[in-house]
Amino acid sequence: MKAIRLRTPGGLDHLDQVELPDPGRPGPGEIRVRIHASSLNFHDLGVVSGAMPAADGRIPMSDGAGVVEAVGEGVDEFAVGDAVVSTFFPHWQDGEAPIADFSTTPGDGVDGYACEYVVRPATAFTRAPRGYSHAQAATLTTAGLTAWRALVYNGGLKAGDSVLVLGTGGVSIFALQFAKAMGASVIATSSSDEKLEHARALGASHTINYRREAQWASRVLEFTGGRGVDHVIEVGGPGTLAQSIQACRIGGHIALIGVLTGGAGPVPTAALMKRQQRLHGLIVGNRRQQSELVRALEATGIVPVIDRSFALETIADAFRLQQAGGHFGKICLEF
Repeated sequence: MKAIRLRTPGGLDHLDQVELPDPGRPGPGEIRVRIHASSLNFHDLGVVSGAMPAADGRIPMSDGAGVVEAVGEGVDEFAVGDAVVSTFFPHWQDGEAPIADFSTTPGDGVDGYACEYVVRPATAFTRAPRGYSHAQAATLTTAGLTAWRALVYNGGLKAGDSVLVLGTGGVSIFALQFAKAMGASVIATSSSDEKLEHARALGASHTINYRREAQWASRVLEFTGGRGVDHVIEVGGPGTLAQSIQACRIGGHIALIGVLTGGAGPVPTAALMKRQQRLHGLIVGNRRQQSELVRALEATGIVPVIDRSFALETIADAFRLQQAGGHFGKICLEF
């Protein structure tokens, strides 16, 4: 089968297309899946760039969507022909997070989905939403579930709430879509006026170009009558957290999701305390949450925003587009 392998020490020039043995038939509790699509995430970029070192020869990509070709003994949740999508933490089925690293995450601690076929435990997948393409389904594993957990499970999002999304990447655009579908209002930021126009078309009530307005928290307060937003989708990390705290209402919720501005930095703890806010760090979610996300997507009709798809053999070009920040929503691989 065709697959992509990453040679150490990483880097886009170290992504090689190879031929690997077919993984064979599934054993008890397993399914064989023909993978048709994956989607790019900041975590995947960290792995392939070498910023997050992985084993030599690792097959990258945490997200995978495709069709069940065979089921092993004891599997009754899936049947041949079912469309499925992978989970980010294959062993985290429900409840609180049991792991604080990526040792079990496909494309990092174990081989991922930049390949044509896999044989994995059935519990490493959920069904895909009815009517979704494989590329659309592949966006749910990381970005879709992260936004869903941040707003719905951790945030308790409800109609009438206000949400601030930073940037227009996959997690932020999913959060915009979920918030609008549930009756919340959204403020979006970007350095691109064109992307902000797209965000308004998706339902953002207000937009801010943070290049022109470096102190964007003051604009958020202006838009909310001085109150601040109920929820912040904080993907920047240390470089944006201080303003997110300022932009969030007293007693509000900040979902700390990304580290686009760095992995460590000062936290204005006094401001966080005075505003009595809830700062919640999270990484994706569990399988039950993903299954419930799938049902919610079918009920609401939300469709992921895909900027562009690439063939498997042009995976390096896909990551170059991601590095350049030229995308709105998700970048996918289809094969």
